[in-house]
Amino acid sequence: MAAPLANKTGSAGTTSKPPFPELDFRSGARVEELNKLIQEFTKHDQREYDDQRALEIHTAKDFIFSMLGMVQKLDQKLPVANEYLLLSGGVREGVVDIDLDELNVYARGTDYDMDFTLLVPALKLHDRNQPVTLDMRHSALCHSWLSLRLFDEGTISKWKDCCTIVDHINGATNYFFSPTKVADWFYESISIVLSEIQKKPQRGMPKVEKVEKNGTIISIILGVGSSRMLYDIVPVVSFKGWPAVAQSWLMENHFWDGKITEEEVISGFYLVPACSYKGKKDNEWRLSFARSEVQLKKCISSSLMQAYQACKAIIIKLLSRPKAISPYHLRSMMLWACDRLPASYLAQEDYAAHFLLGLIDDLQHCLVNKMCPNYFIPQCNMLEHLSEDTVMLHARKLSSVRSDPAEHLRTAIEHVKAANRLTLELQRRGSTTSIPSPQSDGGDPNQPDDRLAKKLQQLVTENPGKSISVFINPDDVTRPHFRIDDKFF
Repeated sequence: MAAPLANKTGSAGTTSKPPFPELDFRSGARVEELNKLIQEFTKHDQREYDDQRALEIHTAKDFIFSMLGMVQKLDQKLPVANEYLLLSGGVREGVVDIDLDELNVYARGTDYDMDFTLLVPALKLHDRNQPVTLDMRHSALCHSWLSLRLFDEGTISKWKDCCTIVDHINGATNYFFSPTKVADWFYESISIVLSEIQKKPQRGMPKVEKVEKNGTIISIILGVGSSRMLYDIVPVVSFKGWPAVAQSWLMENHFWDGKITEEEVISGFYLVPACSYKGKKDNEWRLSFARSEVQLKKCISSSLMQAYQACKAIIIKLLSRPKAISPYHLRSMMLWACDRLPASYLAQEDYAAHFLLGLIDDLQHCLVNKMCPNYFIPQCNMLEHLSEDTVMLHARKLSSVRSDPAEHLRTAIEHVKAANRLTLELQRRGSTTSIPSPQSDGGDPNQPDDRLAKKLQQLVTENPGKSISVFINPDDVTRPHFRIDDKFF
């Protein structure tokens, strides 16, 4: 905690200025200096998109959605009219709760310039108006198996080769949707489609620089003009409504009460391909509330978000080995802090330093006690599986941060500046001409893509930090289908 301001009251009852600046009690750092360092980090971490970069972003998105449309047509497994959730930031940034120990290390600046996560429903259960009950008999908390008995015979027939089969004593056969087999199928299908696309390259088509299967996600890095974009594509199961296991969470008071409606928060959830520490990888999925988190993010103050981003940059570097703490843990702690602390306090614009120090303290507390409850399912402890040696190792590392937060902030600033320098250097070497959409027939590259670039630029400017949901029909990939909150563009 920071030391309070020292005030003196004169004989006339007036309050004089404090004789010294506000200090952090633990490190002795000036709070004003920490605030300035966080602001500097934010300035370098947040990138502004000009029309050219906006067009490159659109071109990459257009290519990915066209590719997924072709995947659907391969064997008709994916839903014909699908709704994807596009999140800014890759899986390694903690935008979804997926274990990072199976992922190859990619670095911004070295491997990519911008990163996104795309949740692609392989199956949808969207016709339920009651709490969704999942088969959690075989799973740890926050995890579930998924039986295809919930679906029709046509769906079972299409997907049974991506299932594990369990025969019951009564002779019935149960097909359990397998996250590992689905990921294998998805990677193979994407590889086939990309191979076909590259046989007939079109003018302006992105260059596929890397396609890798990282555990159960598929990572694609595209080169578009002077930009490199990482897409972490995650096959998921999509549900409308709310899981019964998280029903009690709705009964509690939350920081978002009165700011957004409950209907917005509980509009849907996912199963993502990740298992528990002792779970069966071939059968177990993890509950994800990514859609709800997009809504909750709207209720978090900019100063707290700046502190979170700075803290995340510090811990990603510091706590990378062994991989025990992910940015998603930090995100959960931030949401709990929003519930715990007064909204008027969290809304203070010049309190970013206090929030950063508090997040570090919270994370250290969670490690020492080996306890980090899932925000939506509090009875699920996300650190339960860690060894005492691992948590104490990371707690000691965090202690060094807490002793000198200014120095660790400076290091984070240097890292992000170095990444930006690498990006700028590659941009200088790259093309500076306008890049048409992959669907372009080679006509005038400025129409209508310039108009689309300006629209995308406007969306980015008007909605800083927001994630974008996209509705796409594989049979019509020629129109933009951006959705920010409940608006379509």
